Amino acid sequence: MDEIVVGIDVGTTKVCTLVGRVDEEKSIRILGVGIEPSDGIRKGIIVDLAAASKAIKRSVEKAESTSGLEITTGLVSLAGAHVSSVNSRGATGVPGGIISAMDISRALEQAQAVAIPHDREIVHVIQRGMTVDGQEGVRAPVGMHGYKVEVETHIITAAAATVDNLRQCVGAAGVEIQQFVLNPLASAEVVLTEQERQMGVAVCDIGGGTTDLAIYVNGDVWHTMVLAVGGNHVTQDIAHGLRLPVSQAEEVKKQQGYAIRSEIGAEEYFSIRPFGEDNDVRINRQDLAHIIEARIEETFGLIMQEVKRSGYDGLLPAGMVLTGGTSALPGIKRIASEVLGMPVRTAQPENLTGLVDKLGSPAYSTSVGLLRWATTMRDHDVVVTSGKDRRRSRGESSMNFDAVKNWMKRLLP
Repeated sequence: MDEIVVGIDVGTTKVCTLVGRVDEEKSIRILGVGIEPSDGIRKGIIVDLAAASKAIKRSVEKAESTSGLEITTGLVSLAGAHVSSVNSRGATGVPGGIISAMDISRALEQAQAVAIPHDREIVHVIQRGMTVDGQEGVRAPVGMHGYKVEVETHIITAAAATVDNLRQCVGAAGVEIQQFVLNPLASAEVVLTEQERQMGVAVCDIGGGTTDLAIYVNGDVWHTMVLAVGGNHVTQDIAHGLRLPVSQAEEVKKQQGYAIRSEIGAEEYFSIRPFGEDNDVRINRQDLAHIIEARIEETFGLIMQEVKRSGYDGLLPAGMVLTGGTSALPGIKRIASEVLGMPVRTAQPENLTGLVDKLGSPAYSTSVGLLRWATTMRDHDVVVTSGKDRRRSRGESSMNFDAVKNWMKRLLP
């Protein structure tokens, strides 16, 4: 029997609920789509509980009506500058001399015994690499002879209060959260190839309020972070520079926007009506491009700083893959490549079937990625804890024994 998966992408600009059916070939057919403008959410963080709850509820109801199915559980995206990550190692002796899944589980528990503040919640524990008796690069050690197992992990945490607020908003729509998934990890499920993951690549999801980054090396996640800048900052700059309402500035950005001033003709104009004017005013597109170019260059300068701070900037021969709504801005790819000094491509969801009219855009990479994540998670028998159970004290394990055994190379909840 085909299974049903649900993803709810709660972004700064929009809330997108998708319902998909997974067939035996693991391809996803989109059955239901609910896209609503976000309200009460700023830079990925909920600032108005009631408004955010209503936006999420409307999105879920739309997806229910288009799919004809009731939505009770789903995966939910997570972003915001409150997200942080830390790398940690754990080691354990092997009593019997032959490594079992339980030994790996104990090593993972040790890796998680880092000082996580009480106001933080573990969202993901990602296994990065394993060492057996000093031999690095072991992929599947179960059954091997050895006396000491070490595991390196990437632990992603979020502000517990912020996560609780999001949990409450989604709960108000009658949906129980199976798992939170960090935005760039969900997007990576859709936009990265296996070859890019192995070579070394960064995925950069530029949304309305946040820019989310994940670095993949040797097939695993090595670094994640969220910057509190996004496409809305470009819109604000346009509104300020051209004296326009924000809604009109957004339309101007979408219809006339270009990220490279030198590629716009000096005689290209468009007409708008700014604040305080009775008649339309002609605006030079070069002036608009100048505003956009300055902000985009600054954004990629911040991204470059973060990539260098991670220490992995020399490990990215596959460069960077851009996605998210702002990555659709013409010219952005060239600026990114110049500032970062690496190959850059833009990507969006592909090979979808069903209700896909609006989904073939970079803005929906996270939404579709949540469905892909759900299929991968279920394919490997990962049992997901939900609700408050996901919060862990410092010494507790958020590992699942079967997940360790069956899903050695992938991400663990």
